[in-house]
Amino acid sequence: MAQPPRRPRSATEKAEEAFRALTTKTDEPKQTNAAIPAGKELISIRIDRDVLEHFQADGAGWQERINAALRAAADLE
Repeated sequence: MAQPPRRPRSATEKAEEAFRALTTKTDEPKQTNAAIPAGKELISIRIDRDVLEHFQADGAGWQERINAALRAAADLE
C-alpha cells in the first residue's frame, strides 16, 4: 500500500516540492489556454496586406476563413 506524501517541513523542501510539481512530466498534456482549440497551433505569419483585408472584409471569423482557404489549397479537405 502506498504511503501518503509527507508534508514538507522547511521552506527549502516546500520550494523543491513546488519545483518538482511544475517540472515533472505527466501523461496528460496541460491545457495552458482554453481559448485555443485542441489541434490548432498559434503561429505568426506574414501575408500581404490586401490578402488580409480580403479575409477581414466579412468581419469576425477571418482567421477561420484563412485556415479554410489554406486547407483547400493544400488539398486537405
